[in-house]
Order: sequence, then structure tokens, then C-alpha cells
Amino acid sequence: MVISTAKRRRRVDYPKSEAQEVPSTESQSDASSITPAVFLVLLALADGEAHGYGIMQEVLRITGGDTRLGPGTLYRSIQRMLVGGLIEELDIALDGEADDVRRRHYRVTRRGRSVAGTHAQRLALLVDAARARKILARNSCSN
Repeated sequence: MVISTAKRRRRVDYPKSEAQEVPSTESQSDASSITPAVFLVLLALADGEAHGYGIMQEVLRITGGDTRLGPGTLYRSIQRMLVGGLIEELDIALDGEADDVRRRHYRVTRRGRSVAGTHAQRLALLVDAARARKILARNSCSN
């Protein structure tokens, strides 16, 4: 089945050193191409740093238990976000946690926060359109 015949934009993966030097117009196009999993990871890290399992737990909390990120989805998303400069890996353990070399801690970069904000604004416009068309009730979070 063909869903679209439009040509896809070729994705550019920037090396980590160049990722923070990308112009701000790039973050606007990035916001339209991020996956739901990437957006959820950005939301989970918006209030502070976390390791992979902590991100998974925060996504469960944010979504009221409706969305569970599996390890494969989570770590593929994290890798894509690291390469794209949306998040960065910390060199130290957090809050007195034992320094386990397998446990990696992450935080959102300025670029990641900008991309998340742009994506959230686009989602808010869609929610407003759904409410205007009476698809979504004014005070409803589900349905």
C-alpha cells in the first residue's frame, strides 16, 4: 500500500561537535520530524537528568501508564538524540547513585528543549483545531 508519493527529505546526522552549531531554523524542521518516542524522552528529561530506566518510568508517569517505551525503542531514540544534539550524556552518576559503568545518565540540551517546544506548539495547534471542530471536548484529556 502506498501512503505517500512525496519525496522524503534526507536526514543529516551531525557529529556531536557540530550538533550544537546548527542554526535555529534547523530545529524547526527537526520538530516536525521527531518521533513520538523522541518527544516523550524530551518531556521526561525536561525537569532534569535521568538514566534509561528512569526515563522509562517518567514516560509511564507522564502518559498515565498508557505508553511504555521498550528498551529497544528507548535506546535507539537516545542514540538518535545524542547524534542530533538533542540530549547529552553526563560523565558522572547522579544523586549519590553507585557509579555503575553500564548506567548512562542523560540531560536535554538547549537545542533539544527548543525542538521539544516547537513540537509542543504544533501539537497544541492541532488540539485547538480538534476542539474547534468538536472532535475533542474543551476540558477533555481523553476520548
